[in-house]
Amino acid sequence: MKSNILVIDDSTSVRQQVGETLRNAGFRVDEATNGLQGKKAIEASPYACVICDVNMPLMNGIEMLEALQESESKQKLPIVMLTTEGSRVLIQKAKQAGASGWIVKPFNPELLVAAVRKLTALSVV
Repeated sequence: MKSNILVIDDSTSVRQQVGETLRNAGFRVDEATNGLQGKKAIEASPYACVICDVNMPLMNGIEMLEALQESESKQKLPIVMLTTEGSRVLIQKAKQAGASGWIVKPFNPELLVAAVRKLTALSVV
């Protein structure tokens, strides 16, 4: 059975690149364009892992992480931040809010797939 992954990014090209990379690795992929839309998708469907940008309109990735912490059932959902940001302060804030990992764009497709495989093997969906 294929694991379902949610990709949240306001950039269409990034969503397409990440989605294609994960589909080619055998995952099913859904997409959202901002943190608010992503949060709603997470609340509505089970995901094995989420790949999320930080800087997005309406609700950024860290705000989404913080909002998900209010839901006990979503606190263990693996969420990898995929962003151009590399600030240690932001990375620490994301980890405190529940992020499982941090990958800086541009991403290495093999490393992204390896991270998602590792996290989906650990998740219970």
